[in-house]
Amino acid sequence: MTNEWAEFKAYTGQVKYAATGKRDTSYLGRMTFDTITDHAGLGRILTVLARGYLYHGADGSVLSGNPYERMDRARSALCAWCSVPDQKRESIPPVDYRELSGMFPELVNANGEGWYWRHVRNVIKFVKKHPEATSANAQKKCGEISMRFTREWKSKVRQLQIPIFDHRTKGAWILRFDDILADALEAGSLRMEEYVLPESFVEQLKKTDLNGVPLEVASDVICYCLANQWEDTEWIVLPVASFDCWYGNTNFSRKWLNRLPNTIIERAPQRYGICRIRLRREVQAQLKA
Repeated sequence: MTNEWAEFKAYTGQVKYAATGKRDTSYLGRMTFDTITDHAGLGRILTVLARGYLYHGADGSVLSGNPYERMDRARSALCAWCSVPDQKRESIPPVDYRELSGMFPELVNANGEGWYWRHVRNVIKFVKKHPEATSANAQKKCGEISMRFTREWKSKVRQLQIPIFDHRTKGAWILRFDDILADALEAGSLRMEEYVLPESFVEQLKKTDLNGVPLEVASDVICYCLANQWEDTEWIVLPVASFDCWYGNTNFSRKWLNRLPNTIIERAPQRYGICRIRLRREVQAQLKA
């Protein structure tokens, strides 16, 4: 979760559509069905994409110069990733960005099929083709998604393009490209490495009663807190929906997060796919020792 460049590559590269059994949801890539149906974690996904195109070259190197001068490029990349095929091309604002296929061939093709639209269609195809390797719940969800996804995603792509100060805006908290780009500028370049806990602390963590939470999950939360600390506060905004995407299911948000011992973290209730947490000072002291 702390290697943001790997996260960027997961949302722009090839996904391996395969499963070793009904509990294996790796064919979803770094997403969950909640991402597809309710857009859970979409804000972070788009922000990671925007940061990638604002600050990095194709090889991950940090670009020189003023990132503000690359705002149009980053916005175009978001449009390409979100593109939906629209033969009539009468949508206002547009949803089909096939004209960007030359600039962003990894994000949209000449038919207007954006990376995300293609990914969802590939997930549906895989689940329908391999009922022996996918759960009944996945098959049910894909059946429901296939009937309405294109229509609903077109509506979402139009909503993403609403200007911040448009007088026609009805939603108070809708997600917009303008907000995403502002967040990307504030966050800066992507982190390129995983944060690794000291081995001595990992050994101590193994002896701790984690209340049924896998050691890997507890370690990931601690690492995320340490990697994203601010100088003026101990509190961290934890992207709960993105942790679900990382694990490929909703176990983190619905089970593991609530079970993490309060001797390790203090947390506020989660809302809208995020929550506020902080490491206990005793844990911070142990890590600094």
